Amino acid sequence: MKKIKILREKIKLSQQELANKLGIRQSTVAMWETENSKPRADMLPRLSEIFGCTIDDLYDKEVTNGQAS
Repeated sequence: MKKIKILREKIKLSQQELANKLGIRQSTVAMWETENSKPRADMLPRLSEIFGCTIDDLYDKEVTNGQAS
């Protein structure tokens, strides 16, 4: 979820600061950002609250011909 990195940097948080807010390790955030793993479903509402966005905004979606891919 490369979008997490974009949103994190937009609010000027380090990976460690985001990890601290979520009660997880910095390496977990790094794995999300490099797409080696994805956040658990229970993390999504917390992430959207921190970033001030919707859960849908956390996902990278390209729209082509009216369809998300």
